[in-house]
Amino acid sequence: MKISFHGATRTVTGSKHLLHLDNGQKLLLDCGLFQGLGKETDVLNRDFGFIPQEIDAVVLSHAHIDHSGMLPGLVKEGYLNKIFCTPATKDLATILLEDSAGIQANEIKYQNKRRKQEGKTLLEPLYSETDAMAAAALLEPRPYNEWFKVLDGVECMYTEAGHIIGSACVNLRITHQGNVTHLAFSGDVGRYRDAILKSPEPFPQADYIIMESTYGNSLHDDVFSSVDTLLNWVVDTCLKKKGKLIIPAFSVGRTQELLYFLNQLDNENRLPPIPYYVDSPLSYEATQVLKSHPGGFNKTVRQIMETDHDPFHFKGLHFIRSAEESKQLNFSSYPCVIISASGMAEAGRVKHHISNNIENSRNTILLVGYCEPHSLGGRLKNHPAEVSIFGIPHEVHATIGEMRSMSAHGDYEDLMQWLSCQDLNAVKEMFLVHGEYEVQQQFAQRLERKGLKQVTIPSRHSMHHID
Repeated sequence: MKISFHGATRTVTGSKHLLHLDNGQKLLLDCGLFQGLGKETDVLNRDFGFIPQEIDAVVLSHAHIDHSGMLPGLVKEGYLNKIFCTPATKDLATILLEDSAGIQANEIKYQNKRRKQEGKTLLEPLYSETDAMAAAALLEPRPYNEWFKVLDGVECMYTEAGHIIGSACVNLRITHQGNVTHLAFSGDVGRYRDAILKSPEPFPQADYIIMESTYGNSLHDDVFSSVDTLLNWVVDTCLKKKGKLIIPAFSVGRTQELLYFLNQLDNENRLPPIPYYVDSPLSYEATQVLKSHPGGFNKTVRQIMETDHDPFHFKGLHFIRSAEESKQLNFSSYPCVIISASGMAEAGRVKHHISNNIENSRNTILLVGYCEPHSLGGRLKNHPAEVSIFGIPHEVHATIGEMRSMSAHGDYEDLMQWLSCQDLNAVKEMFLVHGEYEVQQQFAQRLERKGLKQVTIPSRHSMHHID
């Protein structure tokens, strides 16, 4: 048996890992979109590194676009088989993939307008909304903690990953000629003290582990300080400086966490009486999906819901749906909070909000999650004097803030706790994916000190033999 890695290799986006089984079948783990890698992004997304028609099944860890976003492209290229996922992932992926297709159509339209003026060849999106709908139709939901057949000789069981609603670690039991190989794929591992979700679960002993390493060399701030930290940013920007607090936030997970914290402040009568806008139709839909799967909430949230039936809504909250309403926010000088996608500020409405407000010193851009270094959010984290947005240079006078406590990815203590259910001496090889190379090298050293025999950091399109 072999495994090849075609995304999230020495970077954090584009998750794609392909198992080449001894019986000739091929099983794909995730099929994610590369994001935030500048001019290289489109080229990477158009090169799968394998032939889609040859894939016999897909097992999806969760709905985030960097793990699911090339499923429509896979279908466009001829894939017609099942895509296994959890029920919540099916609901989320359905809306996320359609949104991704719409974003691409808008971005290509913008780029082609300029390319036409320059006499260049026009571009086509990676896939259409029709392709996204076709991919969503192939999603096959399966529950947690139950083994199910994926292919002949291959069974899978999902265990809770605690990253976003529906996220799962993938556990495979592969049988060939009487021999059984156990392979675990972490997907993205969440935090053990998450404000909303259940903690990651223990998982069966594995012979091989494919593990994410996003924060393999760092610790997050205490999650319990997040509410007060967020309040401080609201007070400082909106009350003291009379400005706008603009928060780029992923539509799935991060936006709902912010709403949960703001609702808590409202319940405690500490929420400043200003408008709070969620400017993203997708965020509204994702919030409804989250509410429809309360089984994924931790005990604290379920207890709160006994007296507060909707812990994601509060006085002053407005969901912005139309593009026209979104544009009107830029004409208002009234202090407010704007939560908008995308989380890396690389696309979507938030990019326009930043463009229109970054030169005003009263305003704040608050980054609340991981940003790929080449993305707009990643560039802003370096506190530049000037930044280019939509090809136009902008002086940076707004405050650039950061809340490290709000990451949905576990830090190295969370990752080590996830591994604590394993006999590391029995793990033949660990493959580190979904992390920057320098971080992975440091995490590999930590793992080797803990007793892992072999830790491999695969490169893109590399092939590796496993028993």
